Amino acid sequence: MEYIDLGTSGIKISPMFIGGMSFGEPDPAQHVWTLDQEQTQAVIARALELGVNAIDTANCYARGTSEEYIGQALRNLNVPREKVVLASKVYFNEGHSSAAAIKREVEGSLKRLGTDYLDLYILHRFDYGTPIEETMEALDGLVREGKVRALGASEMYGYQFHNLEAAAERNGWTKLSTVQCHYNLIYREDERELIPVARQYGAIPTAYSPLASGHLARKTWDSDSLRGRTDRVEHSKYDHDRAADQPIIDRVAELADRHGVSMAQIALAWQWVHGPAAPIVGCNSPERVDQAVAALDVKLSEHDIAYLEEPYNAHELVGPLARPGEKPLAGTTTPPLAK
Repeated sequence: MEYIDLGTSGIKISPMFIGGMSFGEPDPAQHVWTLDQEQTQAVIARALELGVNAIDTANCYARGTSEEYIGQALRNLNVPREKVVLASKVYFNEGHSSAAAIKREVEGSLKRLGTDYLDLYILHRFDYGTPIEETMEALDGLVREGKVRALGASEMYGYQFHNLEAAAERNGWTKLSTVQCHYNLIYREDERELIPVARQYGAIPTAYSPLASGHLARKTWDSDSLRGRTDRVEHSKYDHDRAADQPIIDRVAELADRHGVSMAQIALAWQWVHGPAAPIVGCNSPERVDQAVAALDVKLSEHDIAYLEEPYNAHELVGPLARPGEKPLAGTTTPPLAK
């Protein structure tokens, strides 16, 4: 496993995170397809065995039980704290990312994970109701206290990420080292502004839904899996563009056959072709971890990359919260969101 820099933080991470949304008690209002404690531990154990040292979760995933399951798994496995990079998030909670909320929510995440510090603390969304300076100063305070090592942001407009970084620079506060964005072969809107702006500041993309909720891992659009039948957020993100996106899926399948690998491995291999990145991979079994790590060995040619990208058409934005007074964007109406 070759490790990469977590932005400008000085932390070394594997070029992928294991996604914590798959872990925790089933939530009838959102996710009923999560893994139990034993299954969570099996996935994490295999990831660590293969060198994947980064785990991403959030205070709202499975109503906090994702963090609890991850923390318990690491204790059961007797994993030295310095051997794992833990990331969590703040926003989908009372007070969003106000200073008071940040101070309260980080304590809850630390308790549930059973740790004294987070390696990465992420703004889950841009907070229109809190001054940027209040948010960034509060986050910097956590770094200075040693409760957080690095900072990131998730799902926002490019100008918002820029404004957060500019405020940090202006005041000598800790800058953002990552941008977690909705990014895969059938949704590439953040190539326009958000990802270039983040890279300008030295932050790396940590894409969520790199397999587009499984659409890039199978030839057919629909799935009879429990998640495929019940994940309303998945359907709101992708179903309205299925006709435009199916040709890309067909090309992923074609290249998978040509390379003798799975479709998921082709889709993941593409995540690393445009610069350092650490996509967040949701795995429901140790075998899925094996498959994800094997994608690191898949090398796409310039022709392969062009062939995969050529059919893409612009999409309606899915992920960043609408500005006050604007029509909500697709996939942004039912908190907590998919990512």
